[in-house]
Amino acid sequence: MKFPFAAAAFAAGLLTALPALAQDKMTVLLDWFVNPDHAPLVVAKELGFFKDAGLDVELVAPADPNDPPKLVAAGKAELAVSYQPQLQVQVGEGLPLVRVGTLVSTPLNSLVVLADGPVKSVKDLKGRKVGFSVGGFEDALLGAMLEKAGLSLKDVTLVNVNFSLSPSILSGQVDAVIGAFRNFELNQMAIEKHPGRAFYPEEEGVPAYDELILVANKAQAGDPRLPKFLAAVERAVLYILNHPEEAHAAFTKGRPELNDELNRRAWADTLPRFSHSPAALDAGRYARFATFLKARGLIKEALPVDAYAVTLK
Repeated sequence: MKFPFAAAAFAAGLLTALPALAQDKMTVLLDWFVNPDHAPLVVAKELGFFKDAGLDVELVAPADPNDPPKLVAAGKAELAVSYQPQLQVQVGEGLPLVRVGTLVSTPLNSLVVLADGPVKSVKDLKGRKVGFSVGGFEDALLGAMLEKAGLSLKDVTLVNVNFSLSPSILSGQVDAVIGAFRNFELNQMAIEKHPGRAFYPEEEGVPAYDELILVANKAQAGDPRLPKFLAAVERAVLYILNHPEEAHAAFTKGRPELNDELNRRAWADTLPRFSHSPAALDAGRYARFATFLKARGLIKEALPVDAYAVTLK
């Protein structure tokens, strides 16, 4: 028995649509608990931009901040929020990851001291204590900054303060900290009535890099959901820039803990740092930073950029 043409077309449409519907759900693993760095993702979800793109996106804060890229590499989630330096190191270690988008396109990491303290320049760190939370990359940043000032890591004492960055300065445990996010730690210190001074790696001998990026499993770089996802994120970024108050209301909806003074200040400081075109890739920036990481001994080989970063169309 033959189907009438319309019925056959309808049946074929159903068969075609079913797999697409099944693929609409996406899981995005954040790098940390929800904070203003994630504003485009949260706003895109709250205002229905993902939904308009045909996507059902779940944002998940990790139990362990080190896990998201590894879980994506293992196929446990579609996307993870990560960091350009971390991506380049992990790809060098063999993880099948690829950068598909950018959230924050400037470094946030900084070297912070007390504004009224004795350290007025990086050179003043000689003989002093510097706190850090994550070894390896932060050592490389600090080492490059010290070298530009005519010093080396041997001229300072490194102290592991875990994630107690601002408190370790305020208590006098250390004279400076590396790894402080300029949109958070500086605001936290100002609120505590002990303003900080930041030295920016990109002004002190370190190539500029993308702070927060979106990574996928390399085998899934052709997933048709990814361009839709990035288009929704771009829409959210533009909405945030055009309507900051309305966007902030959407960001804090149901999250009163994100509407305190620290997070409001961080929100304002983070806005200009969001990538206006999340899908865009500056290959030269990635190549320069790979050369830097190799020179600092963090990767063995500066791989071609297209081995770990793509522009989706």
